[in-house]
Amino acid sequence: MKIAFVLGTRPEIIKLFPVIREHIRRDIPFAIIHTNQHYSPEMDAVFFQQLHLPPADYNLEVGSGTHGEQIGRMYPRLESVLSKLKPEVVYVEGDTNSVLAGALMASRLGIPVAHVEAGLRSYDRRMPEEFNRIFADHLSEYLLAPTEKAKQILLGEGFPESKIYLTGNTVVDALNEVSRLGDKQKTVELRWGVGKRSYILVTLHRPENVDYNTVLRPIIEAIDELSTKFALPALFPVHPRTAKRLHEFGISLPESFVRLEALDYLSFVQLEKEARLVITDSGGVQEEACILGVPCVTVRLKTERPETVEVGANLVTGIEKEAIVAGAEKMIDKRTGWPNPFGDGKAGERIVDIVMERQTGGRSLP
Repeated sequence: MKIAFVLGTRPEIIKLFPVIREHIRRDIPFAIIHTNQHYSPEMDAVFFQQLHLPPADYNLEVGSGTHGEQIGRMYPRLESVLSKLKPEVVYVEGDTNSVLAGALMASRLGIPVAHVEAGLRSYDRRMPEEFNRIFADHLSEYLLAPTEKAKQILLGEGFPESKIYLTGNTVVDALNEVSRLGDKQKTVELRWGVGKRSYILVTLHRPENVDYNTVLRPIIEAIDELSTKFALPALFPVHPRTAKRLHEFGISLPESFVRLEALDYLSFVQLEKEARLVITDSGGVQEEACILGVPCVTVRLKTERPETVEVGANLVTGIEKEAIVAGAEKMIDKRTGWPNPFGDGKAGERIVDIVMERQTGGRSLP
């Protein structure tokens, strides 16, 4: 049996890592097809190295661009590779353009698609990711739902129960491994000059936030006001897209901000674990902060991770300055100890069990 993984961004590498690792453990042949949607080493190659993953077998060198440009470059290149490989299953994860292109081409070639993290919905049609995840679900034979809520969403939308599998979230598996590796690193105080629980960690990258001066500027101002009030520096690993927009809009980061270059995953998780508060627009960071026991404020209108809100780990404030400040003030001293809604850390193993058993017709597994 030959398996193919189509991926192209940091979150996909991280969340498919436990599934790839399980294929390695069981000696199941596979190929990694990297679209190179993220093309800088900080957003890409370093994650393969730190997670001890084999290099990609195929690199499509798609690079950046609009949704249409990226899909247009991915589609024929994926057709060529998948036609040559003829895998029996194609894995995709999440909601990126790589996910959509991978699911479209695999489905077009008659190859079953396994969608890791199926069933997530923000119900915010401004987000291109919402369309990608919905289309990927409709193209998939294996709907690998990370939570009971995601499973119920799929059932409510009419997907057949025979295609839906409750697996847990692979981010728990990844964090367990990364936390072990990260314990060998220098402390945050030695690396960045900040003490435990004495800073705010900020990430911003969503196009609906950073591509508009009228949205991005008030978010920065809100974080500055909060940082100044509580005397907590705002550590800000700046995404390449956000860096470009800050320059275009002429936005200078306030003195309360500590600008960092894009971080490798081990370093980022280390900063997450020690933060007093996380302010983000990232879906994956919402999950990670919840699992790590760090209060989170999400500067978006809606979230596709409602479980984080329900357990009290996360507050979705919207994008207005006053609402962000008020929400952050509520969360900054939030007591931790909420339950982890994302599973037991065995999602990778469970996913491979499910796919292998169905693909082999119940015969003995590797």
